[in-house]
Amino acid sequence: MKTWKFVLPVFVFVAGLVVTNTASFAKPEYSKKEGKACTTCHVKTGSKELNKVGDCYKTKKSLADCAATKQ
Repeated sequence: MKTWKFVLPVFVFVAGLVVTNTASFAKPEYSKKEGKACTTCHVKTGSKELNKVGDCYKTKKSLADCAATKQ
């Protein structure tokens, strides 16, 4: 019984972390370099799917060159 008093709260805590944690696929160095959020290039947060700006950035490596590209 003492074991369950410890194991159950730990399990609930870990499960909460897993459920609420979102994966980020954007590279942090790109975000720091450009000063923009991940959703500038990605369809939604946590998605690997790129929008038009993301496709442009993938080839040109500069958001200044992709500024005219709209979603």
